[in-house]
Amino acid sequence: MALRTAPPSTVDTPAPARRRKGRADRQAWWAFVLLTAPLVVGLLVFKYVAMGWGLLLSFSQARGTIGLGTWVGLANYRTLFDDPQFRKSLVMIVVFTIVIVPLTFVIALGLAVLVNRLRRGKAFFRTTFFLPAAVSYVVASLVWKMSLFSGVPSSAANSLAGLFGQEPTAWIATVDPPLYWVVLVTVRLWLQVGLYMILFLAGIQDIPGELYEAARVDGASGEWRLFKHITFPLLRNTSVAVTLLLVINAFQAFDEFYNLLSTGLAGGPGPDGRPPLVYLYDMALGQQNYGVGSAGAFVVTLLIVTVTLLQSRVVGFGKGD
Repeated sequence: MALRTAPPSTVDTPAPARRRKGRADRQAWWAFVLLTAPLVVGLLVFKYVAMGWGLLLSFSQARGTIGLGTWVGLANYRTLFDDPQFRKSLVMIVVFTIVIVPLTFVIALGLAVLVNRLRRGKAFFRTTFFLPAAVSYVVASLVWKMSLFSGVPSSAANSLAGLFGQEPTAWIATVDPPLYWVVLVTVRLWLQVGLYMILFLAGIQDIPGELYEAARVDGASGEWRLFKHITFPLLRNTSVAVTLLLVINAFQAFDEFYNLLSTGLAGGPGPDGRPPLVYLYDMALGQQNYGVGSAGAFVVTLLIVTVTLLQSRVVGFGKGD
């Protein structure tokens, strides 16, 4: 005799339970709105509205006020590119990027490889190299300017040079040869190498150790060959991300240039040593020409976005290894 099984009955959720669930959903929604509203409002007011207002200013004759003046179209942009000082600032930042990006990349990668090979003390060296990343660029620039490369015989740089029989040098004020580049590059390296070393170190530690063991079994000997054929190829995405960040940060350089190469420094590079952001700062807040300053800000932004997109396109960021 076959047993009949009753079809599963659909148990309706009681009305009080549905009401409690709906009340809980509404409470969660209002909690979400309450917690995110300050951030959303802050983004709208202080970022997107400000960007839209700046774009309008770039097409207006705005001098001494951030209020919209006479509509001048592209006149501010033409004024900007007709100024030789702005063109020099673009050349300055391109040269700085070409110098600082490869140096930081190589030093950070080398330190990551060396720290990863340590059997003891990895945490100590990670912390030691990373600490400068927490230092303010303004503070570091002032230390470099007033202590390490101050130009007096007792400064660290001149004391070291004196051991080799060199006379005291005014590093920042010397334009021919451009010794101020030594100050700019060293302070930027000290500030950012540790951060990118941590990124490379995380990528290296994510590589399976079995690959190195298999390579040694197959006859690969020497750390250089292992690095060339295993470590560096598998760090491709990390390398691309680090390069993108380095390029963006280089184009946004401001603090060290502003604090080290002030225009009032006797014998220094003066206006010729300004990157675009310092030039625009002087234009907007110094000369009170907010129209041209806003136009320059959008030019620099477009330049950064273009370089970033081209670099991502060339190296294929995000594609599989």
